[in-house]
Amino acid sequence: MPQAVYIVSSIRSPVGKAGGVFKQVRPDDLLSFVLKELLKNNPNIDPKVIDDVIIGCAMPEAEQGLNIARIAALLANYPQSV
Repeated sequence: MPQAVYIVSSIRSPVGKAGGVFKQVRPDDLLSFVLKELLKNNPNIDPKVIDDVIIGCAMPEAEQGLNIARIAALLANYPQSV
């Protein structure tokens, strides 16, 4: 039987020009900030009940590839079970 799926909240990262203000910020660090803010905005959610983190990535090469959702979730201190 299919399980219920819930989208609890959404947030996006800031946007800048290539080579601009975020040129020294790694994509996974920027994304981990977003994931931390999601938990901060939803204090009633226990991170242990999160099953998946699904991230859209327009250019999955270099630093942005290599399973950026998993890397950012770990950087944001989500449980390893997520």
